[in-house]
Amino acid sequence: MTGSTTLTGSGSTPRAGVGTARWYRPGTDLTLPDRPDPSTVDPATERERFETARGEAREGIRRARERAEARVGDEEAAVFDAHEAFLDDPGIVDDVEAAVADGAPAEHAVHDRFESAIEGFEGMDGRMAERADDLRDVRDRLLRALLDAPASTDLSTLPAGTVLLAERLTPSDTAELDPAAVAGIATVAGGRTSHAAIIARSLSIPAVVGVGDALAEVPDGTVVLVDGETGEVVVDPDDRRRATALRGDDVPVVPEPVSTADGRAIEVAANVGSEPEVSPASDRGADGIGLFRTEFLFLDRESPPDEAEQYGAVVAALEAFPDARVVVRTLDVGGDKRVPYLDLPEEANPFLGRRGIRLSLGDHADLFETQLRALLRAAAHGSDGDGAGDGDGAGDGDRGDLAVMFPMVSRVEEVEAALDRVESVADDLTAEGIPHAVPELGAMVETPAASYLADVLASRLDFLSVGTNDLAGYVMAADRENDAVADYHDPLHPAVLRAIDRTTAGAEGTDAWVGMCGEMAGDPDLTELLVGLGLDELSMSAVTVPAVKERVREVDSAEARELAEAVLARETRANVRDTLGLDG
Repeated sequence: MTGSTTLTGSGSTPRAGVGTARWYRPGTDLTLPDRPDPSTVDPATERERFETARGEAREGIRRARERAEARVGDEEAAVFDAHEAFLDDPGIVDDVEAAVADGAPAEHAVHDRFESAIEGFEGMDGRMAERADDLRDVRDRLLRALLDAPASTDLSTLPAGTVLLAERLTPSDTAELDPAAVAGIATVAGGRTSHAAIIARSLSIPAVVGVGDALAEVPDGTVVLVDGETGEVVVDPDDRRRATALRGDDVPVVPEPVSTADGRAIEVAANVGSEPEVSPASDRGADGIGLFRTEFLFLDRESPPDEAEQYGAVVAALEAFPDARVVVRTLDVGGDKRVPYLDLPEEANPFLGRRGIRLSLGDHADLFETQLRALLRAAAHGSDGDGAGDGDGAGDGDRGDLAVMFPMVSRVEEVEAALDRVESVADDLTAEGIPHAVPELGAMVETPAASYLADVLASRLDFLSVGTNDLAGYVMAADRENDAVADYHDPLHPAVLRAIDRTTAGAEGTDAWVGMCGEMAGDPDLTELLVGLGLDELSMSAVTVPAVKERVREVDSAEARELAEAVLARETRANVRDTLGLDG
């Protein structure tokens, strides 16, 4: 592999790091000896060896749990309780002992039984498939004990600036890593919801998983950039690519809210896609959560989450930001997010089909009602005691509220129907004597229709939130996953910028505030433009929060508006970038 090359996987930790590649290849020292003739094997001896190995593995798992709990907390460390349970699983223990009784050495019996279980998990979908790594972790502990094979690499003592490359990492592997030494992780296989990926996020180690076989061509000693925000692994990155990816980590964290140089408050919040991402968002100085994606509660499982589970997840986010606003997006599936148990019909173009609020108000109104019940109950846990928002605007000090927004809005009737559902659910909770509150209510502006209707929507809602990723795709009729039209999918195209301006202009004269939760919000080079376009709130990946806060402090509102007006007068994307002083 020569020259700068970009590989793509799934970003697990929304941070970036650059370092020297070092391959980790566990298991190479776990080669089994040739299988002997069964008649020469003493079952009693092998059974005793197996029990001894179980004891050693159990001690190792408990030590790993203690280390993990001290470093990443009890919730993430609880994975090792499941590992210990595997050691006592009758289905595993009985099968190993049966194989030993038939003349198999303990190490062969363990290997064969775990391989069967691993293959079974890998044949499942979503998170269940990723549990195979937990079985590998336990299997390898048992085999090391049986073969008297110490770990080939001490992952806790890797040299500073290491980018660890591996086929896959187990939870035990990941929990050993020192965040001060490991600049990043990239794996051939694995998913972002695996326990190893969750632990990496908790340690704030930049990570990209599931890169594929092309990663295997990266040799030891290569300079590699791991960008957990974009999901890219860049081999031999140039200086500009490094600077772009790393700028968020070089800026001091600002824990307090910020204002422009002339005193205009701008809320700088974080986008969160899973519960483990909440704490890092707070650590990076986010003023709150501007987009809490609830899909993680629904995906990779056999049935939808109940009201209690959804309630608990939202309350946990509110408790992590006791003096801040938490904006929760109702279920946004369809399009690229398939949920098998919903039995959604195949559509010729799912991105233009039943997704977001269309699905919630249609065939799956029961899911929507359950989610609204959980949200209205959680709203009662706002820091002001009642959880109700007054819609006076972002950054105005009225914090501690839950806010709820509806995705994929394109018609006023959808908003009115959603508001009716909220009122109906509130009435039901009142009748049942269950504490609740009606939070701030808003809509995502992702479609041209929502932009054109911004004034009407703002008159009915507390806020609007511009989702630039989808808005750019729908305005430009360009799929961002299609490289052939990548040049079209650009939030800096004049048409997209005018849609954003139309949205903020539509909210003027109302009590509604306007935020942005697309990737555009997290680019410090665009902060002045966004302030000039009239955004009250910017929400982004936690890693870029410090850099955007720093930039907000430097902006003068009047100058920002002049810049926005100049940009809005441009006719081409190239003209826009030139006006902003950007390359390309």
